[in-house]
Amino acid sequence: MLNSKPWLSQYPAGVPAEVDITKYRSLVELLDEAFKKYADRDMCAFMDVHVKYRQIDEQANAIAAWLQSKGVKKGARVALMMPNVPQYMAAIAGVLRAGCIVVNVNPLYTPRELEHQLKDSGAEAIVILENFAVTLQEVITRTPVKHVVLAAMGDTMPFIKGKLVNFVVRHVKKMVPAFSIPTTGGITVTTYNDVISKGRSLKLSRPDLKPDDVAFLQYTGGTTGVSKGATLLHRNIVANIIQGDAWFEPVLQKVGGQQLVIVCALPLYHIFSLTICYMMGSRKGMMNVLIPNPRDIPGFIATLKKYKVNMFPAVNTLYNALVNHPDFTTIDFSGLVVSNGGGMAVQQATADKWLKVTGCVIAEGYGLSETSPVATANRTDVKEFTGTIGLPFPSTEVTIRDDDGRDLPFGEAGEICIRGPQVMAGYWNRPDETAKVMTADNFFRTGDIGVMDERGYFKIVDRKKDMILVSGFNVYPTEVEQVVNLCPGVLECAAIGIPDAHSGEAVKLFVVKKDPALSEQDVAEFCKANLTGYKRPKSIEFRDDLPKSNVGKILRKDLRPAAK
Repeated sequence: MLNSKPWLSQYPAGVPAEVDITKYRSLVELLDEAFKKYADRDMCAFMDVHVKYRQIDEQANAIAAWLQSKGVKKGARVALMMPNVPQYMAAIAGVLRAGCIVVNVNPLYTPRELEHQLKDSGAEAIVILENFAVTLQEVITRTPVKHVVLAAMGDTMPFIKGKLVNFVVRHVKKMVPAFSIPTTGGITVTTYNDVISKGRSLKLSRPDLKPDDVAFLQYTGGTTGVSKGATLLHRNIVANIIQGDAWFEPVLQKVGGQQLVIVCALPLYHIFSLTICYMMGSRKGMMNVLIPNPRDIPGFIATLKKYKVNMFPAVNTLYNALVNHPDFTTIDFSGLVVSNGGGMAVQQATADKWLKVTGCVIAEGYGLSETSPVATANRTDVKEFTGTIGLPFPSTEVTIRDDDGRDLPFGEAGEICIRGPQVMAGYWNRPDETAKVMTADNFFRTGDIGVMDERGYFKIVDRKKDMILVSGFNVYPTEVEQVVNLCPGVLECAAIGIPDAHSGEAVKLFVVKKDPALSEQDVAEFCKANLTGYKRPKSIEFRDDLPKSNVGKILRKDLRPAAK
C-alpha cells in the first residue's frame, strides 16, 4: 500500500474505521435475531399484501425441516429460481437454517445456462416459481437435482387471501407455460404449499453453523466465459452487512423511530439486492417493497406511489428509466434519504435528473459478487453527484496496482484490488480460476481499471477488456458514454472498440434516442465539443434499444458481433 489509508480522514462522523464482524457466528444467527426482534413488523410488501417477519420465520422453519426430512444434509446445495416474491425470502432463510448452501439462479436463464449452474454447483434440490418450470423440465434429468419445489404466484399461504388470489387466478395463471417435470430416476416434485404444510409438523435439527461454512454460491463471470460460483462464507456476508449498517446508520437515523422502507427492485438473486435489501434490511427491521418486474415502469411507479420509501438501491438503467417516465414526478420522495447506485457506472445525466426530482443524491458505490458485494461507497451526506465510487468500506483496503502487482501513485490508472472480510473464499471447485484473481497478500484482483486520488476517493475508469486502444491512446468507453449521455436528445448509449486500418481501433457509438429528431450530426458535434479527437466516435448507430443483462447492465459484448 502507498500509505496509511488516506480515505479514513474522509469518513463521515459516526462511521468507524473498523467494524466487529464476529458479532454473529452465521447468517442464521443474524436472521434469528431479526425474526424475534421484529416479529410483528412487516418484512415485505408484495402486490398490496404485507407479510410479517413472524410469517416468513415460520415458513423458513418448515422449509428447513422438510429439506432435512428428504435427506438433504448440511453443506448440500439448494438452488432458488424465482423473481422477487415472498416465497423467495422464506426459502433463503429456510435453506440457510437447514445448514445448506443457497445457489441463486436467474429465472430468465436459458436451459443451457441453467443446466451448467445446477451441474457445476451439484444442487440436490431446487425451489422454482412455476412460471419458469418449463426451462427446468428440459434439463433436470441431466443434473443432480432430486427434489423440486414448485412455488406459484398465488400460493394460498396464510398471508395471501382474497384480492391477491382472485387476481392471480384471473391473470397470473395465464402466464405460466405448460410444463411437466419428469419424475424418473428418483426425482420428486412437491408444491410450495405442501412443503410448508408438511414441514410445520416436522422437527428441525439445527446444525452447528460456523463463520467459515459456505452460505451462498453466487454465480458470476458469464460475460467472460463459463460462469463461476463465487464461494461466499457466512462470515463474508455477515461482514458486509455490519459494514453497510455502520456506513448507512448515520443518515438512516434521520428517518426517526418509524420502520424503514427499502425498495427491492433489483432481483434477490443479485448479490447487491441480497445483501443490502434482504440481509441488511432484515437486521435493521426494514420492510422490503418487492418489485417482481422492474421493467414494467408504469406498474413500478404505481407501486412506489403507495409507500414513503427511505432507501432506494438501483442500477443506472433503472434510475434512468424512472426519471424519463412522465409520471415519475408524481411520486412522494419526501422520506427518501439514501439512493444507492451500483452494478454499473451511474451516469451524470441520470443522477442530475434524479436529484432534481427526489432531492436525494445518488451515492454511487462499487462491489462485485466476489466481495459480497460492497467494497466502496460514497458518503451518504454528499450534496451532489461525485462521479466517483467513493471510499473503501470500514475494515476494507483498496489499492491500485499495475500488471506486475506494484502499487501505483495517486491519479495513475491501474487494476482495482480489494482486501477485506467480505472477499470470497474463492471460486467453487476452480482453484485455477481462484489463483488468477487472488494475490499472495490476499488482495482480490477485480479486473476493473480505476484511479485513487490523494483523499482516498476511487474512480472507475473501465473494465480491462473494454478499453479501446486508438493510435496508442487508451480510450475508456465509460468516459465516452458519460459525455454522450449529457447530449440533449440521448436516452442511453454504449461505446465499443472496432477494428480500424488507420488507428488500430476506433470508437463506435450506439445511441437510443429520447428525441426522435436527434441526428448523427447532432451527436457528432456534441462529441467534438466535449471529447478530444482520438476519443470521438468514428461511427454512430441509432438503435431502438440496447442489449442488457438481467439487472439492466448494458452488455457491450453483445454489440460487438454486430459492429462493423
